[in-house]
Amino acid sequence: MNTLYEPSFEHDACGIGAVVSIDGIKSHSIVDNALNIVEKLEHRAGKDAKGETGDGVGILVQISHNFFKKVSKKEGFNLGNERDYGVGMFFFPSNQIERNREKRLFETLCKKEDMQFIAWREVPVNKDILGEKALNCMPCITQCFIERPDDVKQGIDFDRRLYILRREFEHSHLDTYVASLSSRTIVYKGMFLVKQLRTFYLDLQSDEYDSSLALVHSRFSTNTNPSWQRAHPNRFIAHNGEINTIRGNADRMLAREETLKSPIFNNEEIHEILPAIDSTGSDSAMLDNTLEFLVMNGMPLPLAIMVCIPEPWKNDESMSSEKKDFYHYWATMMEPWDGPAAILFSDGDVLGATLDRNGLRPSRYYITKDNMLILSSEVGVLDIPEENIVKKSRLQPGKILLVDTVQKRLISDDECKKQYTNLYPYGEWINMNLVELKDLSIPNKKIPVYTQDERDIMYRAFGWNYEDVNEMILPMAKTGVEPIASMGVDTPLALMSDKHPALFNYFKQLFAQVTNPPIDSLREKIVTDTTVYVGSDGNMLEPNKTSCTVLEITNPILTGVDMLKLKNLNRPGLKSSILPLLYYKNTSLKDALNNLFIALEHEYHNGSNVIILSDRGVDENHVAIPSLLAVSGVEQYLIRTKKRTAISIILESAEIRNVHQAAMVLSYGARAVNPYLAHECIAELIDQKLLDKDYHTAIDDYNKGLVNGIVKIAAKMGISTIQSYQSAQIFEAVGINKEVIDQYFTNTVSRVGGIGLKEIEEDVNFHHNKAFDPFGLTVNTHLDS
Repeated sequence: MNTLYEPSFEHDACGIGAVVSIDGIKSHSIVDNALNIVEKLEHRAGKDAKGETGDGVGILVQISHNFFKKVSKKEGFNLGNERDYGVGMFFFPSNQIERNREKRLFETLCKKEDMQFIAWREVPVNKDILGEKALNCMPCITQCFIERPDDVKQGIDFDRRLYILRREFEHSHLDTYVASLSSRTIVYKGMFLVKQLRTFYLDLQSDEYDSSLALVHSRFSTNTNPSWQRAHPNRFIAHNGEINTIRGNADRMLAREETLKSPIFNNEEIHEILPAIDSTGSDSAMLDNTLEFLVMNGMPLPLAIMVCIPEPWKNDESMSSEKKDFYHYWATMMEPWDGPAAILFSDGDVLGATLDRNGLRPSRYYITKDNMLILSSEVGVLDIPEENIVKKSRLQPGKILLVDTVQKRLISDDECKKQYTNLYPYGEWINMNLVELKDLSIPNKKIPVYTQDERDIMYRAFGWNYEDVNEMILPMAKTGVEPIASMGVDTPLALMSDKHPALFNYFKQLFAQVTNPPIDSLREKIVTDTTVYVGSDGNMLEPNKTSCTVLEITNPILTGVDMLKLKNLNRPGLKSSILPLLYYKNTSLKDALNNLFIALEHEYHNGSNVIILSDRGVDENHVAIPSLLAVSGVEQYLIRTKKRTAISIILESAEIRNVHQAAMVLSYGARAVNPYLAHECIAELIDQKLLDKDYHTAIDDYNKGLVNGIVKIAAKMGISTIQSYQSAQIFEAVGINKEVIDQYFTNTVSRVGGIGLKEIEEDVNFHHNKAFDPFGLTVNTHLDS
């Protein structure tokens, strides 16, 4: 990378809108009104400095049989009846040779899938209205038509066949983008100014183009490069906001592939579909990929939305037990896709909208006397006489608004969710299979504790200093609150320091920027949740009672007693094992990491699904792999080997002592952490009369300070739950070389090179030599300042 530009930092603030006939009556006026809405959202649509090229505008509508029947006659082919054919919208390369090659490949795949390819149609467009940038990168926009096989039912069954076909085509890694391929919906979009969508696509100007629903989106890219492909709507959703946990969400979706068993597709078909998400896409595109995958595997679209973007259910005392059980069950398998978001969704039969759990994006709607629902980012997008309006309202946080054009009715949030919360006996399944950490019996064993002399050595071996104890641990144990510190840090970058800083110091927290509001984690506790789940994820495509066989931990900062319970965990569906992070001094750190991965495989094949990474046991001959490097390295190894959702990582480390460090190990893959040396340090402070407090109360307060600090860090990114924050990698590395990042911190942003494994190993040995003098001389056990 030759510049500081980083694609993963791209965000946008957008305008969304929808028009739908609740009675399912198709008309061109619905298409026209949707286009009017998007044209009123110009203030929510970005453009270049010349004012000629927009960031992206688009519309999702039903396939208009009236329109395409006439078009096909004119072009000399027959389409049959409504929904007996699928329509694809392709953005082909402008180069004719490449385009013809890719068309031929698609036709060949149709034949392979036993589907009759009907024809190609070049979409009539008006290029003259485009700005220079949009024109220079404009694709060749072409539609294809595919006949429904006789043995395949209309609707979702036919769309599944088209889905497999599209995924096969996309696996060829061609330069073609498929905006949509369905028998029910079609997407018209591009790199336009808001008024250009209507004038560019001549299809949308035809009075014969009718639809009972339309969904529009205008894109405002706050710090991104617009493109034809990145314009919304996607195939199922239009999205205003950011999914801040996207890195962890995407990694876990990729890792789930190993454990998913589809009730719809056979193994060969699943192989053609996977990976379910395109990790090069935007956060919205990856959410769309996930929803599409769930829907195609038999999950209704509103249910898929509820699973991925749940309400804040944990602390809501007014919520029914049935609904809580529903969300509780699905939380054991799917972490929330968290961040500020207003989402419109449609499969061509239903059209709905939802807000994130905090309601950080606006969405208002009207219902008129002629049974039309008009929804948008704000009011005033359509001029509707006041006397024609029956209801004015807004979407509420975590709620769903749904119109079913087949049943011809508006479905309320309560009715929609009641339908799905009563599908299975979720509460019974939870009671039978979910285990809470607090309910496990305490083993008849002693928590290992160092002597004072041993502890003094450990402080130095793990790089502790005077400020760690007196400025961080002591105040947190005393007050239960992280000490207030300046936002600015004037210490040298870790890369420039001669103090051999911990690996944690090479990473900087990311925080909310531009359109992405942080959460007040103190006053909005109802939306925050610190619960994490340990064990193997169930098969989310086929709900059953064993899928929620997990261990629930309400605070990811563990006590010594918690660790005793975890180390002795061995029951059906939950088995733990301990992997030491130790290796012989003066041997290769890279070899130590590889040996750790081999040991992990061994424990996995022995049936363990809770892996405790422990750095206990450091002595003259053994040093510990830095805990952050070990956690992230194991996490990335599990993702690469598709075992991420089969194994949970717990960290037991003497290195963790402050909020930043605890947040980092959670953000890079640990489900929970036990800072055992910090806990022993608190006991020492009490013994030395520096802290006048009961030991257990002091430990609880320190742990509370850590977890509340992590919640605060997550809140700065608009993230509400620790479960979503885990593995989300909300950090930027400063001063670590590309080889280490790619192998052990994959997808972490690192725009400046720096140290490698050799230097990390030297830092470990430096601190070890301060604790255990290699010449056997007396060691200074006082903490450095």
